[in-house]
Amino acid sequence: MLLIRSVVFNTAFYANMILRMIVFAPYYFLASRKAAFSVPKGWASSSNWLMGKIVGATFEIEGLENIPEGGCIFTPKHQSVWDTFALMPHYPDPVYILKRELLWIPLFGWYLARQRMIPVNRGARGKVMVEVMKRTKEEMASGRQLIIYPEGTRRSPGAEPDYRYGIARIYRDAKVPVVPVVAHWGLFWGRRKLVKYPGHFKVRILPPIQPGMQPDAFYKHLIETLETASDQLLVETVAANPHLPLPATALKRLAELKAEQKREQTTV
Repeated sequence: MLLIRSVVFNTAFYANMILRMIVFAPYYFLASRKAAFSVPKGWASSSNWLMGKIVGATFEIEGLENIPEGGCIFTPKHQSVWDTFALMPHYPDPVYILKRELLWIPLFGWYLARQRMIPVNRGARGKVMVEVMKRTKEEMASGRQLIIYPEGTRRSPGAEPDYRYGIARIYRDAKVPVVPVVAHWGLFWGRRKLVKYPGHFKVRILPPIQPGMQPDAFYKHLIETLETASDQLLVETVAANPHLPLPATALKRLAELKAEQKREQTTV
């Protein structure tokens, strides 16, 4: 049954995306950029609805009050295709840093370009960061919210952290608040997994880290903040959804957390 529901969802998900891009194209490309963003936001909301109705996976958001007004940087942990769009309806005017190959996809890439998303050539080095920072400053100066995954790519729930230092440079130069976000989307919609799993989980938007810290201190603080919150939420999510088949990374991390807790109790 899980397989059937997953296949039905995948079919509905992509059909919904393609149909919306075609039907709303005249409005999307003729309206102002910001007004046109209602189209992808509507698609994101409908995709969340499909995930709930077909698969039975739903989420609630804690910490919406932590989203500051104006320009800021969101730094979600990245585990799934789902987390790339699920929170879009709650971002006032988001701009994503994404791999440039996505812009080459017919129609989909045109939609991204219309919203002035920031493409990155992952094969480049120093020069790419200069251009990314230039574009980032331009977009956030107009009050937009930058969405960047500080680990750079999708990671399995509970996997050892692998953060890129580029986020510290962006924080230093952008001079806006950074809002950490954690959730374990990958337990329900895994990376390169056909089967989706039902359940209910929390997305936690943490208090913003204000500008002004030294890059090294910020980098360390961001990692500690995200990883501590992610560990806590992993325990909560698994406890609330005992039916989930857990990846090896999650099982390993849960065992480590249990051992750490036992050591602390022994010490006390």
